Amino acid sequence: MKGSEIISRLRSGKRVYGTLTVSTSPMWPDVVKSLGVDFVFIDTEHTPIDRDKLSWMCKAYRNMNIAPIVRIPSPDPYWATMALDGGACGLIAPYVESVDQVKELVGAVKHKPVKGKYLKEHLVSSNSFGNTLSNYVDDINKENVLIINIESREGIRSLPEILKVKELDGVLIGPHDLSCSLGIPENYQSQEFIQAVDTIITKVRDSGKGAGIHMIYEDIESEINWLKKGANILLHGADLISFKVHMSDAIDKLKKAAGDQVMDNTSENINI
Repeated sequence: MKGSEIISRLRSGKRVYGTLTVSTSPMWPDVVKSLGVDFVFIDTEHTPIDRDKLSWMCKAYRNMNIAPIVRIPSPDPYWATMALDGGACGLIAPYVESVDQVKELVGAVKHKPVKGKYLKEHLVSSNSFGNTLSNYVDDINKENVLIINIESREGIRSLPEILKVKELDGVLIGPHDLSCSLGIPENYQSQEFIQAVDTIITKVRDSGKGAGIHMIYEDIESEINWLKKGANILLHGADLISFKVHMSDAIDKLKKAAGDQVMDNTSENINI
């Protein structure tokens, strides 16, 4: 799926399906393609994937008609342009808390390659670039998807103003950081957490943008519930987590059958 198709689906309320991958193996894109996903979420905030490897991954997935959407290390416009230059179809910017951050990201994602004072004046005043430059910028950036992570109390407070930024395409909730910001780390079944997620999804979808949450550990029932609430970014699981969960379960069963001691790995959660 192209970036422009992702944007169209998010804004029309249709669903897009994806998963997180951190594997840089050249064998992995074929496996991901067999899942029938629309996009792949490549995380560079919490994983040490360098620019060269990231670009190879993005180009491989694009050639398979799977949109590579990259989470950059911070909500920085320079990180954004580097990821796009490497082949990303879109970006997820982590821990966004202000409308000014979103506007800077819009400049990098939707108005590339314009920079500096000229771009800043355009973003502040909305003055036209003029037909020639406007047409050029619109054309070369039409496949670029912009999604932000809302994962804090401050992000929720700023959400009404953030959602007024018309070129923002979607909001993805980061459950781990959100739960910590709420003072209830990893308590995803608490009413406070559920209410915060419901509030974000409702406000985002009412604004005509895409909304979703990324539960890296499999929690199908919660995902279905938020789907019914209007979430239309279905980002399920992660390759690293699926390997850990399913392989540890299989090895534990083998050890039990053989009468050997099973390792206690309950405290080894991975947060991406």
